[in-house]
Amino acid sequence: MTRKADGDHRRGTAPRLTLGLRLAWRNLWRNPRRTALTLSAVAFATLILVFMVALQRGSYGAMIESAVSVFTGHLQVQAQGYHDDPGLEKTLDHASGLEALVAGVPGVAAVASRAEAYALVSSPSRTYGAAIVGVEPDKEPALSTLPRSIREGRFLAAPGASEAVVGRTLARNLSLSLGDELTLLGQGRDGALAATTLSVVGVFESGTPDLDRTTVEIPLRTFQETFALGDRAHAFVVRAHDLAYADEVARAVKRAVADRPGVAVLTWDQLLEGLKQGISMDAAIGWSLYAVLVFVVTFSILNTFLMAVLERTREFGVLLALGTRPAFLGAVAMAESLLLLLLGLAAGLAVGVGLCAVAAHYGIAFSGSEELLARWSLPARIYPRLDLFSLTIGPAAVLVVTGLAALFPLLRVKRLRPVDAMKAA
Repeated sequence: MTRKADGDHRRGTAPRLTLGLRLAWRNLWRNPRRTALTLSAVAFATLILVFMVALQRGSYGAMIESAVSVFTGHLQVQAQGYHDDPGLEKTLDHASGLEALVAGVPGVAAVASRAEAYALVSSPSRTYGAAIVGVEPDKEPALSTLPRSIREGRFLAAPGASEAVVGRTLARNLSLSLGDELTLLGQGRDGALAATTLSVVGVFESGTPDLDRTTVEIPLRTFQETFALGDRAHAFVVRAHDLAYADEVARAVKRAVADRPGVAVLTWDQLLEGLKQGISMDAAIGWSLYAVLVFVVTFSILNTFLMAVLERTREFGVLLALGTRPAFLGAVAMAESLLLLLLGLAAGLAVGVGLCAVAAHYGIAFSGSEELLARWSLPARIYPRLDLFSLTIGPAAVLVVTGLAALFPLLRVKRLRPVDAMKAA
């Protein structure tokens, strides 16, 4: 008897499910205008969320890539504590060998040594304090946009030449022109006087005011000789093949230098904490606006579901009086809600993905701003980044919040009493 009852139950479940879905689909289109408006609201919210999240992630990626390309790199290998408290004595020993080790790590696209010190720089008429940065002229173009930001003259050419490139603001403050002599006066690592005379061969404009106002770049070998560093450097600037792999490359570099004491590996967000905080603040504002959009759509959906239940209260009462179970009516109402939501989500996803695909191929241009953006090393076009996160987070939020809103009419259906429901107007 038990097996027979179970078989009858299974045979009866499928027809009830089919009947429930048919009733739900029919009920959706009893008021086609209201259903169409609700579908449009869900689809529009989904479209906006998919596209805007993808655009937001793409713009953040472009912003980070632009910032790290100027000077910082995707990550840096430094002496322990150098980032928090820079000092001429905090160096990485045997720099050439350690640089070769880092260059061999999988995922590293480019790496170069740098050294930095603060000194007085003088022209024939003025003296200012400046950051003196020693770079490898042949490797720096793969890591920094400064060699491409030269507005006058050229970038450094010879590894050990007595030449320098100067930020535009600093050059103006010092009244320097191409070919002028720049005198450098500081203290070496050994405590002795560090002094040399350099020829200005280029003036750069990076778009970063601090760099343009305070920075002088000279060949690394010249820096090491002037400041008595020997075969030492303060940092190895590393560039990954893609920003998305920077954390993975950083972990690989940490493993490669694990046996070297006093070595730290820092990623771009540790080096540029202000940029990370700015992006976090902007993202918080964006997510707040998205939340408002979702709740507006949720109340629209709730109104639709509630009206659909109130209009059919008398009908539900008759069905309950005829023996229809409240659970079945509740399931039909829930099926209506889910069908409406899923249709809207599918339409919004389709249009959103299509729009993102077009924008990702052609980019979103800022007409008339190309020259200004290029001056600040920013891309003239932004490309949305459509990945699993941007594709799912918006639709999931809409589905969860509006699905919870649909529970209210469902609970109302389950609490109906046949006599009271049939008396409803």
